[in-house]
Amino acid sequence: MASYPSIPDIVIGRLPIYLRALSQLAQQGKTVTSSHELGQRLGISSAQIRKDLSHFGEFGKQGTGYQISHLQAQLKQILQVDREWQMIVVGAGDLGRAIAHYRGFVSRGFRVVAAFDVDPARLGRSGDVEVLHASQMSDFIKQHNIQIAMIAVPAENAQEVCDQLVAAGVRAILNYAPITLSVPSHVHVQYIDPVMHLQRMTYYLE
Repeated sequence: MASYPSIPDIVIGRLPIYLRALSQLAQQGKTVTSSHELGQRLGISSAQIRKDLSHFGEFGKQGTGYQISHLQAQLKQILQVDREWQMIVVGAGDLGRAIAHYRGFVSRGFRVVAAFDVDPARLGRSGDVEVLHASQMSDFIKQHNIQIAMIAVPAENAQEVCDQLVAAGVRAILNYAPITLSVPSHVHVQYIDPVMHLQRMTYYLE
């Protein structure tokens, strides 16, 4: 992986948005795009797009735009999704099973390889994913060098689960539990809380 100076997290957060737009353009049969076209699609200024990409090098030429396949490949390399990442899901209730069975992960560089739960009734194979007892989680993470985990347990259990994941070597956590987790500085956490997003939207409703 190339070494870049410190990049603002807000810039990193926009790169997957650019990558998704490029994939859509490629599916439409396009081979070249511009910051103006991407900006119109995404509601982001063309100047902002050019500034974001300039953190990582020069990917296009003025007047000719970007070769979509090249820019896709470069963004995948920067985001390290030019390989497949194995992930686990902790919590095999309705939400956890839905996450584990989501088909969109594999095409974007991620694969759920196991789920974990404490309820004996939920253990066993669920579709393509094996649900194992939570007591096996730490050993599984170490044996398979798992670095990414998704938490889909009740809020009151989430911090305990998080601590176990971090102790076993997980460095990236996608948290669906409605609670802010406490983690060491080397662990990155992203939060998915639909209720918070709904509450944000209702502010704008009459």
